[in-house]
Amino acid sequence: MFSGIVISSEVNAQTPTIIRGTVTDKKSKEPLPAVSVSFVGTTIGTSANSRGTYVLRSNGTPTSVKFSFIGYQSVVKTITPGTEQELNVALSEDNTLLKEVVINAGKKTRYRNKGNPAVELIRQVIAHKNQNRVENYNYAEYHQYEKMVFALSNLSDKFLDKRMFRNYQFLFQQQDSTEIGGKNLLPVYMEEKLSHNFFRKDPYVKKQFIEANKQVKYDPNFVDNRGLSSYFNRMYQDINIYDNNVSMLGNQLLSPIADGAPTFYKFFITDTLKDVSPNLIELSFTPRTTTDLLFEGRIYVTMDGNYAVEKAVLGVNKNINLNFVRQMQATLAFEKATDAKYHLSQSDLKIEFGLNKKKGGGILGERVVMLSNFIINVPRPLQTYQGAAEITMPDATDKDEDYWSKNRPDSLKASEANIYKNIDSLQKIPSFRRTMDLVTLVLAGYKSYGPFEVGPVNTFYNFNPIEGFRLRLGGRTTTTLSKRYYSEVYGAYGFKDQKFKYFVSGTYSLNNKSIYSFPQSYVRLSFQHDTKIPGQELQFVQEDNFLLSFKRGKNDILTYNDVFRFDYVQEFLGHFSYKIGFKKWNQRAAGPDVGGALYFRDGFGNNVDRVQSMEVSGEVRYAPHEKFYQGKLYRTPIPDKYPIFTLRYQQGIKGALGADYRYENFTANIAKRFYLSQLGYADVSTEGGFIGGKVPFPLLDIHHANQSYALQLQSYNLMNFQEFVSDHYAALNIDQNFNGFFFNKIPLLQKLKWREVISYKVLWGGLRGVNDPAKDPRLLQFPERDGVPFTYTLNHGPYQEGSIGIANIFKVLRLDYVERFTYLNHPYAPKNGIRVFIILQF
Repeated sequence: MFSGIVISSEVNAQTPTIIRGTVTDKKSKEPLPAVSVSFVGTTIGTSANSRGTYVLRSNGTPTSVKFSFIGYQSVVKTITPGTEQELNVALSEDNTLLKEVVINAGKKTRYRNKGNPAVELIRQVIAHKNQNRVENYNYAEYHQYEKMVFALSNLSDKFLDKRMFRNYQFLFQQQDSTEIGGKNLLPVYMEEKLSHNFFRKDPYVKKQFIEANKQVKYDPNFVDNRGLSSYFNRMYQDINIYDNNVSMLGNQLLSPIADGAPTFYKFFITDTLKDVSPNLIELSFTPRTTTDLLFEGRIYVTMDGNYAVEKAVLGVNKNINLNFVRQMQATLAFEKATDAKYHLSQSDLKIEFGLNKKKGGGILGERVVMLSNFIINVPRPLQTYQGAAEITMPDATDKDEDYWSKNRPDSLKASEANIYKNIDSLQKIPSFRRTMDLVTLVLAGYKSYGPFEVGPVNTFYNFNPIEGFRLRLGGRTTTTLSKRYYSEVYGAYGFKDQKFKYFVSGTYSLNNKSIYSFPQSYVRLSFQHDTKIPGQELQFVQEDNFLLSFKRGKNDILTYNDVFRFDYVQEFLGHFSYKIGFKKWNQRAAGPDVGGALYFRDGFGNNVDRVQSMEVSGEVRYAPHEKFYQGKLYRTPIPDKYPIFTLRYQQGIKGALGADYRYENFTANIAKRFYLSQLGYADVSTEGGFIGGKVPFPLLDIHHANQSYALQLQSYNLMNFQEFVSDHYAALNIDQNFNGFFFNKIPLLQKLKWREVISYKVLWGGLRGVNDPAKDPRLLQFPERDGVPFTYTLNHGPYQEGSIGIANIFKVLRLDYVERFTYLNHPYAPKNGIRVFIILQF
């Protein structure tokens, strides 16, 4: 099924002709990738892969094979039709194609688009894009093999000779020192996939059936293997040069054949190839501004009226505003289909990362994709196109080595073939497990003791005005104890309020997988007796995090909570999920008796001991094509262009288990990243909510405030805790990242690789009379601090704040100046401030 990369226009019943072999450089003996190999007198051809190997097949009676490549003399070899043969060829450089470069000291010619034949040619390529895209067909299908390999790169001989690696020498591999990654490599990850892919134009469907999947597996106590695969595949996405923007490393780079490419690129005709069919023109290109997120390289355009790309070699300028990238090279090869149009047959993407761009160890990643058996305009049964965009066959991970040997379109290198075995052996070495244990403690905050792990360590100590110094200790069970049963527990003590707090939960997995594995399916029971800041909603951070102890303004608003919860969670492969819950919640104010400003009191002056509620809830969430990394604490989404929809309903039941209130709470949220080509991207989220019924202010929507000095993207950074409450609201949040588009044009700033960011948040809301304590003294009154109210409604217009900032400072730091635009007359309300956000991105 995956026996080759050949599409034949000849159908014959006789014995096929199969030619396979390796193409090398005659002088250096190194393999030559992307060499064109074709049967003379036919349209049947292929390209050599990254290791110079090829497979060519025909059902006809060809008698010769031609090998051609830019800068090399073409070679024609005679073959015997109807047989399987090995044909290795060494190509010599064609010195007649090498042009002398003359450097003149005279006036430099200004580059212009007008009258430039290279620009006229690229405009023809752009004009013919649609007819050369796979999406131009009504139907298409092909088989695909993909391989991804990661290795520590540019390791010195001195590094290899260190005593600590004495037991690990079997892991290292060597290559030519001139190749990307340097001489010494240490492979650490590999994954292979075989799939059958289908495309339908109307209605649009692109679907992949993964028939086999093989992956290096690390101990799940240390690494989320599925998340690792998702993260690497997000970094190394398919490169479609016919798209206006090419996704890479979470960014989008403008394609050299994008509609607006002549505005951002310079183009030059650098060679012609007349001894191949069809004739090719080599078109080189470079960014007008070398720090922009653009490619540089060359494409080979067919001179047969198609103006199609037959080959492409893409790189990036060393000055590009792309973090940690030392070198990048993508080689694309295209084959002629039966209708004489070209389709992608192979891509090879290599990227090396390093903290220092010039020296020292780094990480080299390579993704090779090979397409074969390309079929056009043959519709398949309707069910083929139905369901999720990606479906993994139940036995995909069960394929043995014999299956892989028969179905790989090319054999693995010796070093690659050993990666699976070597990593498995590595994980059995005690010193390696100790190292991973330490890394997990530092990065994830947990120390494993087999069936139980203690953490997270950053919550062991913090402080606040109510509890004073707070100590906490806890942990949870691991998959070593059980795959289906999980428990989590912690205990805490505040030395000022002299109160103990605790949490305990038990979870049962319903699908015999870890509860952290996708798709999730579990039930959980939990009880928590602890403090909470009303209106503080943190993303990917725990409230007990030590760094969050440092807050601006007054931080004496806490409640004591007793929360009993039951949750049932069910996810599906199509990234649709639902959650059903039950929550019994008792709240008590941490009031003046412990120095706090929050208290519960009605309009008649009576103190209210607690607010008791009981609710059932339902939530549905749809996140098409979502990918994420599952950490020890949080599932972290990998941002992409697809929207995420969430709809939640909560029903308060009065009289049940002592609950005092009946209410309904509806919430809807949509979040999406919009890619804006050279202008970067915008993260946009919008949310609305409505509460029906009569409830006290602790059960209203207490809008998410942030009084820390860390920038919280989903909270209001200049709003005080519990400053605003509503029973109906709508919100819009826009965070625009320009990726250095403007700074790259300023000579003094472009070397810093800083990036511009702006954000804007607006919140409309209000409180109906039925829930306004000013109109009903039976309701809990809004609390005051020193006789001055600090909780308000949004009945007098929206709350607004915005920020302008610099991101990518030292490659990890974002610094924002935030300004508040409305409700500036509120006591204790800050007008502006500086906030910090730490993020690692490319």
